[in-house]
Amino acid sequence: MCTRISFTSKDGRVVTGRNMDWPEDMHTDLWAFAAGMHRTGDNGPAGFIWESTHSSVIAAGYNCGTADGINDAGLVANLLYLSESEVGEPGDRPRLSIGAWAQYVLDCCSSVAEVVSTMESAPFAITTSALPNGSLASLHLAVSDASGDSAVFEFLHGDLTVHHSPEFRVMTNSPVYDQQLAIDAYWREIGGEIMLPGTSRAADRYVRASYHLGNLPVDVDDRAAAAGVLSVQRNVATPLGTAAPGAPEVSQTLWTSIADSTARRYYYQDTLSPDIVWVELDRLAFDTSAPSRRLNLQGHPIIHGEVSDRFEAADPFTFLGT
Repeated sequence: MCTRISFTSKDGRVVTGRNMDWPEDMHTDLWAFAAGMHRTGDNGPAGFIWESTHSSVIAAGYNCGTADGINDAGLVANLLYLSESEVGEPGDRPRLSIGAWAQYVLDCCSSVAEVVSTMESAPFAITTSALPNGSLASLHLAVSDASGDSAVFEFLHGDLTVHHSPEFRVMTNSPVYDQQLAIDAYWREIGGEIMLPGTSRAADRYVRASYHLGNLPVDVDDRAAAAGVLSVQRNVATPLGTAAPGAPEVSQTLWTSIADSTARRYYYQDTLSPDIVWVELDRLAFDTSAPSRRLNLQGHPIIHGEVSDRFEAADPFTFLGT
């Protein structure tokens, strides 16, 4: 399930791409959220409570969690499947659903460094539960920002592991990130001009994404930067019908997102649509009476172009397990 890359051009433009791979339709909608929203990470008495300081545009999974998105500071969050993830017991700390994890950082942080600082001293415990299809929401998080910084967050055996560097530009699924880096280092010695691993396994997708990302032209404008990232995402996408029993990380690509942190622009392409849509965050006009707005994508409508004026007021979805 999923491949994420982050690209920085010669003039400092930062564009992050992500494929969503999953065995079934996740009934994704796009949502626009205003700053100043009151949030709870769990509807029970132990739920963590916060107020958003940034607006954002996000793609929801099953409309019960933020899978992907960008905020008005250009911070991008991508939540991907990781079977090895173990968040541990929450103890007596306030609880934040794993479905709210990406939304919390988009609501409250403006940079990767701020996310790292927040997570290393988090006043909450991440909790997880089953997705609507019965699979446990086992996930890890990648963030990137307008400076080109990047970080990966994994909960392993109940403890948070953080990989923080602009060099951490690629993420897929299993194995854990330390091992992904070692596998990529091995293939770098072989050289992609000689051979690249070609299966849909997460480790193979990582190697291909890393190699092709490193070969993208860097003296490019915003259109070519987005196109370059999209070309890599297409190389590591998996065909419809792809599946491996017991391994959700080997699944068909449902959609692709491209987030331009510099322009604060979010592109989205449904695999079942021939067209790409995008949202200019600067064109979103939030009404204080409707801080939550939805672009309904149920039934996979064929739409195209800039769609900021097509979002409609809607009650925000409830986070997974709350």
